[in-house]
Amino acid sequence: MAAARAEPQGAAMASEQLRRLARRFCIDELADAMVYRALAEREVDPHRRRLLETLAEQEMRHHEFWRRIAGGDCGSPPRPRISLIAASYRLLGPVFTLRLLERGEEETVKRYREVLPLLPPEQRRELEEIIREEEEHEEKLLSEMRDARVKYLGYIALGLADAIVEVTGVHAGFLGATANTVVAGVAGLIVGFAAALSMAGAAYLQAKHGGEESPAVSALVTGLSYLFSVVVLALPYFATHNMVAAFLASTAAGLALTGLFTYYSSVVQGKGFLREYGESAGLLLGTALGSYLFGELLGSLTGIRIG
Repeated sequence: MAAARAEPQGAAMASEQLRRLARRFCIDELADAMVYRALAEREVDPHRRRLLETLAEQEMRHHEFWRRIAGGDCGSPPRPRISLIAASYRLLGPVFTLRLLERGEEETVKRYREVLPLLPPEQRRELEEIIREEEEHEEKLLSEMRDARVKYLGYIALGLADAIVEVTGVHAGFLGATANTVVAGVAGLIVGFAAALSMAGAAYLQAKHGGEESPAVSALVTGLSYLFSVVVLALPYFATHNMVAAFLASTAAGLALTGLFTYYSSVVQGKGFLREYGESAGLLLGTALGSYLFGELLGSLTGIRIG
């Protein structure tokens, strides 16, 4: 008799757990539908707009499925998230934004599979169809996306990465050769400007004999990304007269720039962030250490210290 009472009680608990999960999934699917609708409103390409509208309609169907299971309205999603994703789509590009959303979809699919055993056969089949759509729809959209930011990603990487490593090395070398922050900052700017022109020329020739990229745009992207990094890394040397503080601030800025770009490229290319960033940061710090020791050696051998 006790077992008979326990069985309905267990079923009631499972049913309540399912309704609780359904309410959460219901809000998430509504948020996704609102995101895709907001992106479609901002998309100027008619084909991509239609694809985004189709995804919004799919997410609304998913929302309705979970709303039925939850037993009514389940609330509204946070508006700031939708605005933030829409801004990312405009500023960072559709490929990055949709890849970022896709990472969330992978977790969603995993949770949906865990819920499958709790559903009756008819709803289980409906959820299996939803899972299939979740696995397919963003990949379909991404396969038809074209974004100049991704097209020239390699050239941006060339400019940023080379500038950060090279100019940090220059500053580290001066750390061992001078106590004058202005001298070190100006030296970084001079070396960086010359290197930016050289890298832009190399990028032009590479694109000219390479693939679909415009040689002029490739050179411009490489040169500007190089110069941007050089200026950011030089700024601390004009903001303080303490050589160690300037070097640490400049190195921190280099690590931050490296981290931001590595995160962007890892999302776009579907790679792991930590390993990529660890390699880049290790190269930067290793170059800085080697340049500092070389500067100290030269200072000791020549007896020359500036400032």
